[in-house]
Amino acid sequence: MPKPLEGRIAIVTGAGRGLGAATARQLASEGCGVALWDVRLTDAQTVESQLGHGVPRRSAMVDVSRQDHVDEAVTTTLGEFGRIDFLINCAGIDYTLPITELTADQWDRVLGVNLRGPFLMTRAVFPIMRGQNGGHIVNVASTAAVRAWPNASAYCASKWGLVGFTRAVGTEGRPHNIRATVVIPGGMRTGFFDRPDLPIKPDPANLNDPTNVARAIVFALSQPADSVIQEICLTPITETSWP
Repeated sequence: MPKPLEGRIAIVTGAGRGLGAATARQLASEGCGVALWDVRLTDAQTVESQLGHGVPRRSAMVDVSRQDHVDEAVTTTLGEFGRIDFLINCAGIDYTLPITELTADQWDRVLGVNLRGPFLMTRAVFPIMRGQNGGHIVNVASTAAVRAWPNASAYCASKWGLVGFTRAVGTEGRPHNIRATVVIPGGMRTGFFDRPDLPIKPDPANLNDPTNVARAIVFALSQPADSVIQEICLTPITETSWP
C-alpha cells in the first residue's frame, strides 16, 4: 500500500539540526522528497547524507530572512523537483536577554528569522501550490506563543505572531486547497538550550525527543485532502511549566 506522502516534495527550513533535521528524516522515511535548507550548509548536507536511498533530496544554504535567498532557492527547488507540496518552517533563533539589554539588531534578527522568514517562504510557495490546486504549510511555533517568561520578549513576540500568521494563511489558502498548520511544541532535546546566554537550563529528562514532534508533523500532513489539523500542541509529559 502506498504511503500518503510518497512521491510528494517538501521544503524544510532549519533542516540541519534539531526538529528540522528530525522532520527531514521522518519525511524521507515516508517516501517524500526533501529540500533541506539551512543557513549552515554543511549541517544540511550531513542530514541529507543520512536519508534513505531512492528519495529525491537537495541541500541548500538559505537565510530565510533574506528575500533573495528565498526566491532563488524556491525557483531552483521547483525547477529540480517539478512541484512543491509541503513547506515546513522550522528555522528559528533566540537571544535570551532582558528587554533593556536586547539590541534593536538582535530584535530584528529574531523577528527576521522566526516571523519574516515564514512570511517570505509562504509568499514564495503560495502561487506554486495554488497552481497545483493544493499544498500544506506547517509553521513551528513554541509554547512561547501561548505563555511568556522573562528575557524572551523577541522570541515570544515572534512565536505569538507566527500563530496569527498561520491562521490567516489558512483562511487565504482554503479556496485553493492549501492547508495551514501551526505546531506548538514544548521543550525539545535539540541543542536549543545549549547556549551560554541561558542562566537556567531545563533538565534534559523533561524535554521531548524532536522525532516525536516530527511524527506529529507527518501525521498532520497525512490527513485526507478535505481535512486539516489547524493546531498541534505537543509537550513532554513531564514538562512542569505547561499548562
